[in-house]
Amino acid sequence: MNPEKTVSEAILYRRSVRIYDPAKPIDKNIVKQCIAQAALAPNSSNMQLWEFYHITSKDTMAQITPFCFNQNAAKTAQQLVVFITRKDLWKQRAKANLSFMDSNFGKNTSKKEQSSREKVARNYYGKIIPFAYADFLGIFGFFKYLMMQIIGVFKPVYRQVKNNDMRIVAHKTCGLAAQNFMISMAAKGYDTCPMEGSDTLRIKKLLQLPFGAEINMLVSCGIRAEKGIYGKRFRIPFEEVYTEI
Repeated sequence: MNPEKTVSEAILYRRSVRIYDPAKPIDKNIVKQCIAQAALAPNSSNMQLWEFYHITSKDTMAQITPFCFNQNAAKTAQQLVVFITRKDLWKQRAKANLSFMDSNFGKNTSKKEQSSREKVARNYYGKIIPFAYADFLGIFGFFKYLMMQIIGVFKPVYRQVKNNDMRIVAHKTCGLAAQNFMISMAAKGYDTCPMEGSDTLRIKKLLQLPFGAEINMLVSCGIRAEKGIYGKRFRIPFEEVYTEI
């Protein structure tokens, strides 16, 4: 295998590959390493409301392909990775952060002995996170929204507190993980294609995902075929999207 690419090289190398070379298999252990790097992506409040399903079974991939509308990126893929949001696990993930603090600061430290940093962190995961994520049929979220709008008249506040707002947060951070994964794969000389065009309900049933799980995207994996990239890269001129203030 060629030497691993730098970050800049990997970003330039990465393209959405639509056709993979069937004669060039990829190592599932390397893909797994790249998924582990995906889990190091920045994410909102370190809640890590994601899961990654690494599909190596040819039978499962064959079942998923029609759910991706038989697009070439799915049909010719060597492996697939499904990026999944788990907003429904917010209580467990907040508890995990608090347990991590116990190992860092000590479990039975009295409030008087706690540093200001520890107090802020424990208050954040013990009170602020439950306030942000807790909801019931959207009702609590609506009242939180009204409350924050009123408080926001007098001072800056976090306004995205409705159930759908927090759902968007989970999907944004899962997207960051997917990007980490694709750049990591490019660094190894492997190719990917993020696919949002799919029947997520059928894929969810096939993977037997719980009710609260949502599919963020599927990423197909392989090594590009000679005509695997559909044309030159196009981007809007940078000057049109860049503003310095």
